[in-house]
Amino acid sequence: MVKNKLSLSFVFRCALWVALSYSFVGLASFYEKNRILLHFAYAFNTFLTANLLISIGRFLIVSLYNRKHANHDVRGNFVLGISRVSRVLNAGMIVVTVMIALGIDPKEFITSMTIVAMAIAVIFREYITNMISGLLVMFSDQFSIGDHIKISNYQGKIIDITLANIVVRDEDDDVVLIPNNLIFTSTMVNKSSQKSNKLIVKLELPLEKPLQIYAAENHLRPLLMMNKNIIWNDDLFHIKVAEIGKDFVKYKIELTIISSSNKLHHQIQNEILNEILLFRSKES
Repeated sequence: MVKNKLSLSFVFRCALWVALSYSFVGLASFYEKNRILLHFAYAFNTFLTANLLISIGRFLIVSLYNRKHANHDVRGNFVLGISRVSRVLNAGMIVVTVMIALGIDPKEFITSMTIVAMAIAVIFREYITNMISGLLVMFSDQFSIGDHIKISNYQGKIIDITLANIVVRDEDDDVVLIPNNLIFTSTMVNKSSQKSNKLIVKLELPLEKPLQIYAAENHLRPLLMMNKNIIWNDDLFHIKVAEIGKDFVKYKIELTIISSSNKLHHQIQNEILNEILLFRSKES
């Protein structure tokens, strides 16, 4: 369950807002003589008001979401999306606050800047669509942080989702930034969405040096039978030819594992592939 609580900073902001709001009454004559300070105080009060409302809204929405999913496995995308939206709204309010502090009417400014805003939207179109895609990803339940995905030529574990990228750590422990737009324009495989105890090991070999299937099965059989993480069934253990191409042959091995753990599946897959490499070296 994702933790959701109002922090001490929220209490401090509430106290500051109350004090600032009271100052408009208690220090009215002071503000009347110092119009610049009045602009800054009013701007800061506007920001605090919006910031507190955003924080309360985020707290209530996340609390309701957590309560609704109290007895289910909660995926963190929704909470992450709410947090990102809150940050965007706060950033927008900072801009409005600066305008008010400088004596600029935000409504008039936005109206007069419509053409410029359209030009900015065209220039930053990729980033804007990336941001929208990021929000769609966050509010979806197709995948979440911690899932293992494969998209285009990249695969690995999702460690973060931002408004611009999906951050993936691959098998070489490198951090790969995948643009959010790529999620909607490429085929993606979520290897964690449906946990299964079935393990499929795939390998590809050159056509001129194919695998001696029966000899390889005899080499692997005793090793796999001794592995306590594999639910052994001798009748179902076979190395199958999955595909024959112009200059390659693809093989696959299907096994049943005691757990759906991705870590365990990768471990057993690596052991099998290493044994096949050892078998091939003995052949040659």
